[in-house]
Amino acid sequence: MTDEVVMANRFRGFLPVVVDVETGGFNCKTDALLEVAAVLLEMDDEGLLSRVETIRYHVKPFEGANLEPASLAVNGIDPHHPLRPAIDERDALQRVFREVRRAVRENRCSRAVLVGHNAHFDLGFINEAVERSAIKRNPFHPFSCFDTATACGIAFGQTVLARAVVAAGLEWDETQAHSASYDAEVTADVFCEAVNRYRDIFEVSRRNAPPQP
Repeated sequence: MTDEVVMANRFRGFLPVVVDVETGGFNCKTDALLEVAAVLLEMDDEGLLSRVETIRYHVKPFEGANLEPASLAVNGIDPHHPLRPAIDERDALQRVFREVRRAVRENRCSRAVLVGHNAHFDLGFINEAVERSAIKRNPFHPFSCFDTATACGIAFGQTVLARAVVAAGLEWDETQAHSASYDAEVTADVFCEAVNRYRDIFEVSRRNAPPQP
């Protein structure tokens, strides 16, 4: 089987794309989207998943967006810094979506599914930004997602991202945490590790599954 066919069959036609957002708070309807990163994955001929490309953008707060000082203190973002290379959220999402749609086509999948650590948080901010920007072609499923907090709890016995990374035998760098690109990449790494550990179980299940009508 080729890489594309393996990927398309592994997740029932969905292409997993790991996403992390950095924001100005916890309310996706009122708080600013400040960074977005998406990590594209690939699967080799042995059925092993790995990350291949990271797409990241700094985002300008939308007009009237709320910015919570406590959230900015955690992620270290100064939304109004003159050297911050931020673009409008519509532009940022369209650029990310363009690459995700390309990957969906190349992998013969039907749609992308967002992978994230506590994924509904990231999906909520993406969906709200899509609605604000009146974007018509969102490649992500509107409500389904793959949550690595759940996956890591099953595979590694840890639900906190930093602890799950260490439990998986990977490296965690606290100095880089809370940037969208770093968090997305380490989330991708633990997701791939969890999926790869279940490769043999999946193959048995696939062979035993009844034929599709």
